[in-house]
Amino acid sequence: MIPFAAFLQQHSMNMPFEMVDSDERLVESKRDRLGIADPNKECTGETRSLSDGYRIHRVIRLSSVGQRLADDRHDRAQMLAGGQLRHHSAVRLVRGNLREHDIRSDLLPRANHGRRRLVARGFDPEDVGAGHTLYIICWSAFTVAMPKDFAISIIRTLREHGHEAYLVGGCVRDLLLGREPADYDVATDAVPDEVMRIFPDTYAVGAQFGVVLVPSPEEICSDVTGYVSHYLSPKANVVEVATFRSDIGHSDGRHPDQVRFSKDPQEDVERRDFTINGLLLDPDTNQIRDFVGGKKDLEAGIIRTIGDPERRFAEDKLRMLRAARFAARFGYAIEPKTFQAIQELASQIRQVSKERVRDELSKILTEGRARQAFLLLDKTGLLHEILPEIEAMKGVEQPPRFHPEGDVFVHTLLLLDKLPHPCSITLAWGALLHDVGKPATFRIAPDRIRFDGHVDVGVKMAEAICSRLRFSNDDTDQILALVDNHMRFAHVQQMKESTFKRFVRMPLFAEHLELHRLDCQSSHGNLASYNFTRQKMASMTPATMRPAPLINGDDLIAAGYPPGPQFKKILSAVEDRQLEGHLHSRDEALAFVDSEFPNGG
Repeated sequence: MIPFAAFLQQHSMNMPFEMVDSDERLVESKRDRLGIADPNKECTGETRSLSDGYRIHRVIRLSSVGQRLADDRHDRAQMLAGGQLRHHSAVRLVRGNLREHDIRSDLLPRANHGRRRLVARGFDPEDVGAGHTLYIICWSAFTVAMPKDFAISIIRTLREHGHEAYLVGGCVRDLLLGREPADYDVATDAVPDEVMRIFPDTYAVGAQFGVVLVPSPEEICSDVTGYVSHYLSPKANVVEVATFRSDIGHSDGRHPDQVRFSKDPQEDVERRDFTINGLLLDPDTNQIRDFVGGKKDLEAGIIRTIGDPERRFAEDKLRMLRAARFAARFGYAIEPKTFQAIQELASQIRQVSKERVRDELSKILTEGRARQAFLLLDKTGLLHEILPEIEAMKGVEQPPRFHPEGDVFVHTLLLLDKLPHPCSITLAWGALLHDVGKPATFRIAPDRIRFDGHVDVGVKMAEAICSRLRFSNDDTDQILALVDNHMRFAHVQQMKESTFKRFVRMPLFAEHLELHRLDCQSSHGNLASYNFTRQKMASMTPATMRPAPLINGDDLIAAGYPPGPQFKKILSAVEDRQLEGHLHSRDEALAFVDSEFPNGG
């Protein structure tokens, strides 16, 4: 692994830095360590020297970012992705309470249209509870083509050693479609031991199946600061190199019972899932090797298994979900025999691990065209097997005044169709599940159709679904929060000042606001509450939305109040009055407590 400073020296790069932090001491220590000039001083266009011999052209200090966004991870991600992260910026040190998920699912997909790479993330083990998180994000013009170039360099190296090698699978499909591949895979006749001999720094995570991971040179930023103590999985920046093989038996419905390495690329392709994923590309000649008719199906817009569909799905049941995802994502049709096999085998999807089903559904929800995918899941019978709660929405009518679009299933799919792309996993699942409680609470009242208590019921159902699909605690909490709060926007214009401020400072509030917008646009179309919320938030300063506490527990003890559960009630009442603008000082707060909570509350 190459130290970051050495990499810059080696490639003679002049790279702009932007350091963002609310802690002046941290900025100062990191600035001194890297030899960066004082960012509070006026920066000119002149080049400044760095202690390690590389240079920067400018240093920008965004002094208010840390304080302004310290309490909202999603808003920080949106702010950065929305324009602060520019393509010319090579390195940023950003401290804040951002999760890896926020970086991967929200920030990075928006930053520089794919020309990004999360290189490392680190937590101070002594301060992780306080949200002291450092993310190191590196990208620049020199990384734009690096994944593809690195994969091609692997192919050329293998060929120099006398081996056959090609780009294979989804990356070839995407290149032919003019899309940017998410990653690049290589297929070769070199056996794993030979691959690991040629590339010593490898990860033999699947060597028994002929798969070796070769790390990309983009893992070069791990030494940018000693603050980093934990890095991403090696899989974050790797090329998968797989030996030509044939698979024998799949007793567990996923892994081959026996693998036989081969020298024949056609034998390797014929074990893969769909024809459009079975193409080989010679990067030096740009010639396609097509043994399965994948190019023809790609041109015709058809999802077809390679060989017998029942056999392909028996090898890995998840392929049935993948068929629906690919068909929706590309706007393709599923070939009739493939479609029929999915219908006949749909119940076997229950044999797939819940984590794999969750991840595939998350891709469906966040890759675009989720509505089309869920229609396919319904037609194939897969929806009934994996999400019967969503299937139950079909035919559940809604009051036309509020939902002229139709039943709960129609409304939910319209909402999915409007999800931004890319989209965070939690927002996508919140959108899918926000009305999951309606079928169970449907009733026809004298005045109209009603769903009394559908939010509370929906939260419980969503919790059961998240548990069944084994979501992380953080993702579960946010998904449930989205379901639990989606109806509160109807009352924002009548909320007390303190209630409104507490509402909009919920974690990841931007997702709540976006879900409300999508909910309205997929039903009655009235955005009055959405616009009111945005305008009122824009008129507030961070200090008024989340002011520093006027008093704390120590002040109450000093005032003669015995410690106990009542402290929470007292301090909450003080904060309410402060948020309403009635209390402005410690003395006023203590006087209010003495008046409202005599004798210790």
